[in-house]
Amino acid sequence: MIPLNEQAYKHLQKLILENQLSYHEIYSETKLSKEIGISRTPFRDAIHRLAQEGYIDIIPNKGFMLHQLTKQDVNETFQVRSALESYCTIQICKDFECRKARRLFKELHIIMDDMKEIMDTTHSIDEFCEYDFQFHTKIITYLENEQFSSIFSTFMYRMKALARLSLSHNGRMENTYNEHMAILNALESGDSEHIYEITIAHMERPKGINLEDL
Repeated sequence: MIPLNEQAYKHLQKLILENQLSYHEIYSETKLSKEIGISRTPFRDAIHRLAQEGYIDIIPNKGFMLHQLTKQDVNETFQVRSALESYCTIQICKDFECRKARRLFKELHIIMDDMKEIMDTTHSIDEFCEYDFQFHTKIITYLENEQFSSIFSTFMYRMKALARLSLSHNGRMENTYNEHMAILNALESGDSEHIYEITIAHMERPKGINLEDL
């Protein structure tokens, strides 16, 4: 049995991701909770979780609105990503000869093959984005640090929203693929000297695009 607050969270998340809610409307907690048949307490829990993850903004005594991304969101999101991923890639470089790392590299190569196929055929931003974040999630989860995974998950909505915006720019998909390959090549060779620089460069380029777009 799925808890009521989780049901409410999934329902609202689905509405947001499928663009069924408007950025220009304030939504009533009471009205929406009645529509889906869930009491206000678990519904409010879902609302606060969605706000924490950057989907919505709570309007006191009124309800909530969809969150419009700001330059502060862009900077904070990429700062968190840069801190987490650069640390993880450095640690993976130190392990590059061990069995666990070699297994990771095989998984990353499979993801890269899928990304290349999309890049060379459909050029679907949504599909490419999913493999993009599979690549980054594998790097984060390699350390088996639950706090890292939790923080990364919390920022996932904003990260994907920003990635889709940057990938809509001409040539960004190809550049993303090449930057991923540079990261993977450095990891496989245990290039601890350059992996930080390579990882940070992969963060800074889309951040610049996102900031220009806002």
